[in-house]
Amino acid sequence: MDRHETTSAHAGAAWPADGVLGALPAAGRGPGRPGAAPDGAPTSHAGVVRAPFLAADVGGTHARLALMAPGTGAGGPVVQAYRIFRCGEHASFAAIVRAFLDGLATRPRELVLACTGCAHEGVLINESLPWRIEPAALATELRLDEVHLINDFVALTHAAPYIDSARSPLVHAARATSTPGPIVVVGPGTGLGAAVRLPGSPPVVLPSEAGQMQLAARVGREQDVMRLLAARDTHTSYEAVLSGPGVLRVYEALCREQGRVPACAEPAAVTAAAIEGSDPRAKETLDLFCGWLGSFAGDLAMLYQATGGIYLAGGFLSRISGYVRASSFVERFLDKGVMRPFLHNVPVRVVDHGQLGVIGAASWLLDQSAQR
Repeated sequence: MDRHETTSAHAGAAWPADGVLGALPAAGRGPGRPGAAPDGAPTSHAGVVRAPFLAADVGGTHARLALMAPGTGAGGPVVQAYRIFRCGEHASFAAIVRAFLDGLATRPRELVLACTGCAHEGVLINESLPWRIEPAALATELRLDEVHLINDFVALTHAAPYIDSARSPLVHAARATSTPGPIVVVGPGTGLGAAVRLPGSPPVVLPSEAGQMQLAARVGREQDVMRLLAARDTHTSYEAVLSGPGVLRVYEALCREQGRVPACAEPAAVTAAAIEGSDPRAKETLDLFCGWLGSFAGDLAMLYQATGGIYLAGGFLSRISGYVRASSFVERFLDKGVMRPFLHNVPVRVVDHGQLGVIGAASWLLDQSAQR
């Protein structure tokens, strides 16, 4: 099975050997109105008859779980209950699911799990998780009829129609209203995720490994920094710099270059010092990050003709959206030669991950049911 394919496990069933796939609030719909997304075409799940089910979005630090149900009309999946758990505080993912179920009056029989990683011999391989996830064993242990596993960015991109534009800061506004088209979701985190949503009935979501593309460092300071990061004639991916570990990697390289002891030991400390202006090396790191992110987003916008817009996802970016907007990001996004006029009409927004992972995972599952 390809790294991005989805898979399902039934209780007692074998899982494919190679496959893959981040106090309860009031229940309600996914964030935003159905028409809020640039493509304006959320999938209706009104005809889907399904009992409430579980949706999970699991990252290295947090696991987000929700009880979901189909919505009415084009309203999208309904969040009936929602909680966030710290992964490191629980002995297993099954323990997290049981803790969530303890607060519910109903007993769901199905789970859709959005997570990054790869699968081998029925086990999800993900170095950022503190425990193993085995979908077939999970189905048996929790007495679930089915456990579906999908890529985390596939899930996030399925949530694109339900993003609330009013709560998603614009980094770059389109000069003119363009024909709705593909949407690209990009997310620096532990790694660098990316996926594209193609409009249609139903829409199609394509995962990608865009983060593994060769980093295009510009002549001058960027190439000087590249020489600090990698040996001559070796591959350096965008993910190597556009991620939490990448931020720390660049910062430590700049400290070595200048003979300084790093004052920051975590990516969050680097970004905080950069915003405060208390560490020149941290500021240069974040400036390089923003420039590279702008170039990367511009390349993806051209590749997919993303007139529906670029969404920069994740809590990390939502905390520095003001810095990104004031940085070289926009100029690097636009600086694509003859394609500059096209890119002027591609909006770029920062979206907070929040409930989008579980909403997107639920939307994917409901789409599958509607197509059967």
